Amino acid sequence: MFNIRNIAKLDKSTLFVVLCLASAGTFVIYRATADTHLKGLHLYNMYLFIAFCIPMLCLALLDYRVLLGKMSYVLYGIGIVMLLLVKIAGENINGAARWLSIGGFQLQPSELAKISSILLIAHLLGKRNGQKLRLYQDVLPICGVFLIPFVLIMKQPDLGTSLVFLGILLSMLWIGNIRSLYMLVFIGVVILAIGTILWLYYANFELLSKIVQPHQLARIQTFLDPASDPDKSWHVKNAMKAIGSGGLDGSDGSYVRRGFIPYVYSDSIYVVIGEEFGFIGSAALLLLYMLLVYRMVHIAMESRDYAGSYLVAGFIGMLVFQVSVNIGMHIGILPLTGISLPFISYGGSSLLTNMIAVGLILSVHAHKDEKDIMNV
Repeated sequence: MFNIRNIAKLDKSTLFVVLCLASAGTFVIYRATADTHLKGLHLYNMYLFIAFCIPMLCLALLDYRVLLGKMSYVLYGIGIVMLLLVKIAGENINGAARWLSIGGFQLQPSELAKISSILLIAHLLGKRNGQKLRLYQDVLPICGVFLIPFVLIMKQPDLGTSLVFLGILLSMLWIGNIRSLYMLVFIGVVILAIGTILWLYYANFELLSKIVQPHQLARIQTFLDPASDPDKSWHVKNAMKAIGSGGLDGSDGSYVRRGFIPYVYSDSIYVVIGEEFGFIGSAALLLLYMLLVYRMVHIAMESRDYAGSYLVAGFIGMLVFQVSVNIGMHIGILPLTGISLPFISYGGSSLLTNMIAVGLILSVHAHKDEKDIMNV
């Protein structure tokens, strides 16, 4: 189950890309916080990355199948309990209770809930051995597994992280061999929900204001009609101007330096890359993500175990969704929401989740030729 000799089987390409992303993230955090009261934050980010390499390597050397089966239910239950604890003893920061204070570390349980949910769904999908998913026996229970953390996270409130669960669900159902009709219905429901919001915005704004949270309504309004409230659209407008000013190879970073971009070291860190390193820096970042996704797809295809492939597919969905939404909202093609840029944004819980994900992906690769001797 745990074999130190498997360290030679770890996928070196994946490790190299992750190291490049983490190094880039640390450097960009340094650029974002230089000459501010947060100066030195990049060092803490580097220390966190080094520390989180330990659980990543431990998981990589551990047979991932140990965490599937009955253990996946246990881990999922722990994840739900932690989300419930946030409701009771969560620390409120900027109007949202999303964190549990553990010593000097602010843990965000919604991040770890992504891992536990993916593990359980990978186990459930794996039991089908690639056969078509049944509506009542498979699809609805899987949707239920995601619905519980989705609702609990929405109530924190944290729309951004909740939407990541939808991205994971879609990717895992599709790879899990869902019938095309079911997927079309699912996508149709999503489109209908978006269409309803758009219709209510223009036809019955008062009703929409009663359905969604005030801060969510403000972001919808900012996206659909930036001119309606210049103060609320200030963030997105400045982000777009900053990225545009970067040109081909970057500029002096005046927008970031003058404080026109809030949370520039965390959720808005892509603006730093776009402004200071221009199109070349942004393209290099996207290339690193593409290389990581390529390696993940390769590992999923090489796995001889369905559950292993589904596990990696869930992490691919998580990564692609977060990268797409984070970049999309800062260039004005998606509404602004709180989603971190994997391995780049500062955030201990986000980095820990991504490192755990990498550890499990490496485990799938390292144990691809081993027989499953676990009774799961």
